[in-house]
Amino acid sequence: MAINYDKLRLLRIMQILWEETDEQHPLSATGVLKLLSARYDMTADRKTIYSDIELLNEIDMDIVHTAHKNGGFYIGTRAFELPELKLMVDAVQSSKFITKKKSEELIRKLGRMTSKEEAKILRRQVFIYNRTKADNETIYYSVDKIHTAIHENRKISFRYCVWNLKKELEPKKSGKRYIVSPHAVSWDDENYYLVAYDSSEAKIKHYRVDKIQDAQIIDEEREGKLEFENFDLAAYAKKTFGMYGGHDEDISFLCDNEMIGVMIDRFGQDIMVIPQGKEQFHTRATVTVSRQFFGWLTAIGNGVMIEGPERVREEYKNYLQETMNKYKQ
Repeated sequence: MAINYDKLRLLRIMQILWEETDEQHPLSATGVLKLLSARYDMTADRKTIYSDIELLNEIDMDIVHTAHKNGGFYIGTRAFELPELKLMVDAVQSSKFITKKKSEELIRKLGRMTSKEEAKILRRQVFIYNRTKADNETIYYSVDKIHTAIHENRKISFRYCVWNLKKELEPKKSGKRYIVSPHAVSWDDENYYLVAYDSSEAKIKHYRVDKIQDAQIIDEEREGKLEFENFDLAAYAKKTFGMYGGHDEDISFLCDNEMIGVMIDRFGQDIMVIPQGKEQFHTRATVTVSRQFFGWLTAIGNGVMIEGPERVREEYKNYLQETMNKYKQ
């Protein structure tokens, strides 16, 4: 098939502007002509460049023209601005569930969303952290299977694993496959979690995605519709420390005033705050009581105290006593 020279030139000009220009690095018509010739062996005149760029603007490609001494043409608006790309690069390189190889690949792809000069800024932003990174690249495929199953209203099956002393993931329940109805994927404590309905136990449960292996969509409709009708994923994650299971309790806390930021960060801005004298305040929150919750409370120190219910106070005291007994031994 014969190639239409005018159409090809238009596409090459668009490609040059996309890759080479931004607000700090405009290209004059002469600059576009030079790159057109050097890279693609194509010729044109300045008038043609102006008319082609006008045509690109007609199809809503935002090409800005500055007329000052060092001015020229540049892409004004892109799908993502540089600050947004920087945020995404930060998220990729700080996420421990993304492998080092996949992190590098994603950052390279993000660089293609902007000019070459701004892509250099993104690459300079990448630091080598002594950070734990996952080795399991199947996480991405598991997440994709989960979202597909949710979209198609289907159950999924998988093997669920735990770490052994050889630092290997081994299947729980002797490799028996779990079958659940997926509802959502949640991000908590630097990990992805599948939130699903387990019909065998008639309850909502969660599973760490990086411990899921061989996820498969099965041809059965999801269950648990009623259980999820009024389900609030944000509230579920807020009350569940580290996404570990436990029993839900409505807990009253007595806190030092300096702990207000800690409590808001954990439970949200809608918590009630009732002053207690000049130095303390009362608040309440629904919490999934677990050893992870007690660990969080211990890390805070004596700035936050459980007021009630008494059974939770006793659980916490027993937790502390068990810890002390370990050290006495």
